[in-house]
Amino acid sequence: MDWKKAWSSTTNTTSAALDSVSPVFVPFAARWDLEAERRNKLRTPEHLKALMAAQKEHNAARSTLSTAKSQKVTARAATNNPFAASRRAARVAAKAATAHERDTRSKLREARVNYPTTLKARAIQAHSAHAVPGTIASALMSTQHLTLWPATTSALLIGANAAALALGRRKRRLTVDESLSLEERQLMERLDPSYWVEHAEDRGLSGTVTTPPAIEPGGIRCEIRLDGTWTVKTLSDKADSIRALLGARTALRMRITSASRGGWAVLTLATRSAAADVSSLWTPDRIPTDAELMSLGVDIETGEEVLIPYAERLLVSGASGTGKSWSTRPLMATAHIRGDMVLIDGKGEESIPWDGICRCANEPDEIDAVIDDAHAEMVRRKAEMKRRGISVWDGRQLTVFIDEGQVVLAHIMRDKARLQRLVELSSLGRSRGVVLWWATQYPVVDGSAPGLHKMIAPNLLTRFSLRVATTTQSGVALDDCADYAPHKIPQGKEWRGHGYLKGYGPRLIRTWALDDAGVRGLPKSIWTLGTSTSGQAAPATLRLVKNAAPSGVASNRDKVLGAVQSGARTAKEVADATGLNKGTVSREIKALTASGALQRTADGRILPGQQAA
Repeated sequence: MDWKKAWSSTTNTTSAALDSVSPVFVPFAARWDLEAERRNKLRTPEHLKALMAAQKEHNAARSTLSTAKSQKVTARAATNNPFAASRRAARVAAKAATAHERDTRSKLREARVNYPTTLKARAIQAHSAHAVPGTIASALMSTQHLTLWPATTSALLIGANAAALALGRRKRRLTVDESLSLEERQLMERLDPSYWVEHAEDRGLSGTVTTPPAIEPGGIRCEIRLDGTWTVKTLSDKADSIRALLGARTALRMRITSASRGGWAVLTLATRSAAADVSSLWTPDRIPTDAELMSLGVDIETGEEVLIPYAERLLVSGASGTGKSWSTRPLMATAHIRGDMVLIDGKGEESIPWDGICRCANEPDEIDAVIDDAHAEMVRRKAEMKRRGISVWDGRQLTVFIDEGQVVLAHIMRDKARLQRLVELSSLGRSRGVVLWWATQYPVVDGSAPGLHKMIAPNLLTRFSLRVATTTQSGVALDDCADYAPHKIPQGKEWRGHGYLKGYGPRLIRTWALDDAGVRGLPKSIWTLGTSTSGQAAPATLRLVKNAAPSGVASNRDKVLGAVQSGARTAKEVADATGLNKGTVSREIKALTASGALQRTADGRILPGQQAA
């Protein structure tokens, strides 16, 4: 057996145990030392001189009082007449001596307060007052049987007092990690319980005690015990006092949250980033194997990869220049590779690298066409799901990504029919495999220039916010998770692409980045209405050659005429077959009827022109 190793292991274990217990006794030791220091400061030569003079005067007064009492007794014995001159004089002298003795006793008491006994001497006196009678009692009670509990109790009390002081004064031996910066060493020293308790009262933090701090991948973490009326909220309100006590930089991110148990808080200082050594470049290898998830970025405190639902409606918000575009590019690339993706770019710049990679819409007519086609695809899938007897779409996902929703809304706000289609995409599309993602600077739903429609906002459950300007904008962006405080994200180029995910916790996430070259390197896949998204061959679209759309895509009129030629006989049947809304179907039927391509029978059925009765 290696005795040296065993002894070292035992010593380390004991030291660790004492380190974990000592914070409990730090307040007791701090109060003891403060009282001892107060008493020592009062024990000055001037106060000692005053005490000796008071004792001398009090002793003289006691002697005078004793003499006056003796004379009073003698005078009373000499005569029975209470009004005799000797007895009256003795009473007056005794009364004056009593008042003088009382006065000197009061001054002596005050002098003793000004020149107190040392706290150590007072503790010895207190323990002696218990130990001496306890020892005598044990001796007397042990004449017949051995009874030692009074003396044992006294010894245990003395030992407990000494042990509590020793543990409370114990200096925790911090293991200095060579990787720690000078700033981190200073912060850990000031978070040590002994330093914290000694200086907490000066900063209005009396009643709080820290535990030994620990260094983690994201910085320094320390728990704080909250005594008395302290709560996590009141401690958070004292953030400036904590920063001053620690001497921390103003720019250093500090977070105070609830611990896993009541009466405790967790203080986190972001002195480092767990994502510093992880490349931010996104590649297709970062697409999770789980088809239900996609990778958003890295938690800079834990270094863990943050995954979000793939088939969920998404809202990304953040002020201009905070990195919305590059934060969403990896998500768009994931949607593009896994399924079909269309980009509605209200500003026009972001779609430049995506041009030719996926379907993009910048101009008003292009935006209108994409919204109409996405809605028609959603309606078509509903009909196919009904035909196949399934409740959830099992084919490729069509992702409709709108970048800068404020511009898109400004364009379609007056077109109620098209706006309704966009609202239906957000509310009805998910189960049909048509998912809406929305990005805007400020997702406010009211005012003259809303960034998000009030009927769309409740459907965007996954929310990610980069830096915003105010607390109000934080509430709009993250709802009930506004306490994550995205408005406190530091400014600067190095903080672009950093934000908070609703429901994940108040920990910053650094998103992946994808440059223009990376976008252009993605496989090309241009989605159009009629493209198969279920793995089966799509039926041919019936259309008139003379009315064919320039791009080879059937026009709405062609679709209506083809549906009637295929057997649809009512406006509802035509709408279900084509995926067009009822207003568009009615308009096209009216135009085709006027041109003679379609005719209505007496009972209202719709027939091709050559079959009219």
